[in-house]
Amino acid sequence: MPQLALYTFGVLKSPLADPAPLTREFYDIGEAVYREIDRRPGYLARAEALDGVPGMLFGADWGAWGEFAVPAWYDKGRTADTTALATTLSLWTGLRPAVDAVYTGLHRTALNRRYDWFERPAHPNYVFWWVSDGETPTWQDGVSRLEHLHAHGPTPRAFTFRHSFTPEGTPAGPEGTGPKSDRAR
Repeated sequence: MPQLALYTFGVLKSPLADPAPLTREFYDIGEAVYREIDRRPGYLARAEALDGVPGMLFGADWGAWGEFAVPAWYDKGRTADTTALATTLSLWTGLRPAVDAVYTGLHRTALNRRYDWFERPAHPNYVFWWVSDGETPTWQDGVSRLEHLHAHGPTPRAFTFRHSFTPEGTPAGPEGTGPKSDRAR
């Protein structure tokens, strides 16, 4: 059974190491969001650094998730003191559970505050794609799919909630199930 990979990427207004109240707020809610999402139906796994050094993304050991990578348009710092990004890479059983996790609960609360913490993107800030059961997507896969989405729009290779595809490549609606024409009847 195919699984759905989700890569998210946002550029923060200030580095992760910034001691300002907004940065602390982002960290505080972020930890709570992760705990809540980890318990969501349909959630399978997410990339976590094996060496767990806070703020250290580049050069960390990500195990099967591969070497950490970012889109070509990221032009800020790459050290623990200067990195100004937030990113996730996760696996889901399908689109509906991922949509539910993103648009409900604490994540929804955080999403409503995103422009307090993040720069407004000129590029897509998330992408979905299907992977084979047992396959672990890598950071480079996520970057490649996000850049593909930016260059070509939604396709079966890289898509969004609103313009999604089934594992077979058939266009699907926001629910992520079946062809759009089946739901329109």
